[in-house]
Parts: sequence; C-alpha cells; structure tokens
Amino acid sequence: MNIHLIKTEHDYNQALKRLEVIFDAKKGTPEGDELELLGILIDQYENENFPIDLPDPIEAIKFRMEQMGYTQKDLANIVGFKSRASEILNRKRKLTLEMIRQLHTTLNIPTDVLIQTY
Repeated sequence: MNIHLIKTEHDYNQALKRLEVIFDAKKGTPEGDELELLGILIDQYENENFPIDLPDPIEAIKFRMEQMGYTQKDLANIVGFKSRASEILNRKRKLTLEMIRQLHTTLNIPTDVLIQTY
C-alpha cells in the first residue's frame, strides 16, 4: 500500500485506476483498508475540485413534486392558495420564510436550497 495525498489531476487519475483494481477487496484486509483510504482521498479531491452547486429552489420544488406525484393543487395546499402556487412556480412570487418552513417540512427539501436567491 503506497497511498499519498491527491494533489494533481495525474494523482487523481492514478488513484481512480488503483481503485478499479482493488474495488472488490474484502473489508479488514490490507487491500480493503487501501480501498477505504483511497475512497476518502478521492472524495476529498472531488469535493475541492469539482464542487456541485445547490439546485435552483424552484427547480428543486418542481423536481420534488414530480417525485412525490404532487400537482399544483397539492402545492397550493402547502403554500396557501392556488394562485400563489402558480406565481411561485412561474417565479413571479418569492418564497416567504413560512413557505420555506412548510416546503421543508412537507416536501423534505433542505432549507439551504430553498433560501437561495433565484
């Protein structure tokens, strides 16, 4: 096991190649330990170099509604009125703090996503 920090794209590619070789290693073996360490290092490198931005709040609401089979009427039950739901989905009305709380509780959308500017 010759593990070192992943600092460059070359190091990253080498780590990915090694990961493929030992991917099926059994836990508790030297190769299993190497696999676990490589996974941690690769994850850290990817988080630093390929960050994923949070989704747009309205797109997150639409996506979650689709996942749950919700209609605009269901959203209206959460935010108060059918017209308000329409205005939110069409970006004509901003989310209030109370709406954010309700959407977080009902649709389980993280508040970090809902409070973003859009």
